Amino acid sequence: MTGPLTGFRIVEIAGIGPGPFAAMMLSDMGAEVIRVERAQAVRGPAPDGPAFDILQRGRQNIAIDLKNPEGVETLLKLVESADALIEGFRPGVMERLGIGPDVCLERNPKLVFGRMTGWGQTGMYAQAAGHDINYISLAGALAHFGRAGEGPVPPMNMVGDFGGGGMFLAFGVVCALLEASKSNKGQVVDAAMVDGTAVLMTMFWAFSQMGVHDENARGTNLLDTGAHFYDAYECKDGKYISIGSIETQFYAQLLQLTRLDSDPEFAKQMDKSQWPHLKKRIAEVFKSKTRDEWCAIMETTDVCFAPVLTMSEAAAHPHNVERNMIIDVAGTKQPAPAPRFSRTVPSVSRPPSHPGQHSREILEGWGFASSEIEKLLASGAVVDA
Repeated sequence: MTGPLTGFRIVEIAGIGPGPFAAMMLSDMGAEVIRVERAQAVRGPAPDGPAFDILQRGRQNIAIDLKNPEGVETLLKLVESADALIEGFRPGVMERLGIGPDVCLERNPKLVFGRMTGWGQTGMYAQAAGHDINYISLAGALAHFGRAGEGPVPPMNMVGDFGGGGMFLAFGVVCALLEASKSNKGQVVDAAMVDGTAVLMTMFWAFSQMGVHDENARGTNLLDTGAHFYDAYECKDGKYISIGSIETQFYAQLLQLTRLDSDPEFAKQMDKSQWPHLKKRIAEVFKSKTRDEWCAIMETTDVCFAPVLTMSEAAAHPHNVERNMIIDVAGTKQPAPAPRFSRTVPSVSRPPSHPGQHSREILEGWGFASSEIEKLLASGAVVDA
């Protein structure tokens, strides 16, 4: 491991979505992250080849029965040697298992205890089930995704699970690790997707109060497909391009390359009353050529242009190939770690692991005696695949 977090040890309690994403980010940056699975997840010897879930890359996997007192004690002994623990259960679950923050911090006062939930540890929704679409709704984000005259369009689960959730958990854990390096004291990080999503909306809170963004008129604003110079347009071949010509000089180049620079209707760029009409007109222009033809005209110019690519197309684009943006790990294509560092270069240390695949190896590496390991395996408190 060579990333900037090399030397840090983190325990990840297995979950789905934002928790594993945060653990992946920390592991990508060089931290030693071990994923703790339920003992019941082990269904025999680990299959040949890596597991399928790329979000689990870079970590070894241990299976522990957290309903077994010996399993709980095993986890707490791992906590003693860890710098951080991250979990994604509903509020109170870790406490009921006997591995809540008070217990863990008593065993390791410098521990960073990272908690990932949708609604947060407190509040009237705290114990309710939910998913990304619900969290970004309550945060005031989903209402603003969509075109004029249409309903809200969920942006997959990018905004809540990963943007407002996993990345904020990883950021919070690293912040707390930095603070702990000075104070020698741990703390709890309460990362909630509703909170993180709200923070992602900061600029639009400003725009709304400045009169730049009308929160009651979805799809009519500068950045939500209202403007004719900021949208995705269909081409002659049914593929799409994206335009973001906001600044005056970029808009001028857009008009020049679409041969609309002499058309007086396009002269008043910021006249919102004209945007619907101009959008229809420029859409006709873009539909007159294929995506590749528009790439030949606009790619690498200051129009603020890019082809709208699928994942497979993005992997093959020359710009992304030059930057090695998509890598191959054990035969599986996946995004490379980001961001990039000039000296402590991050890398993917291993492909995704199967439940319990490294149980014995982890216990050995984290200081358990051989006799203790055999006892834990024999009792079922820890399961080795």
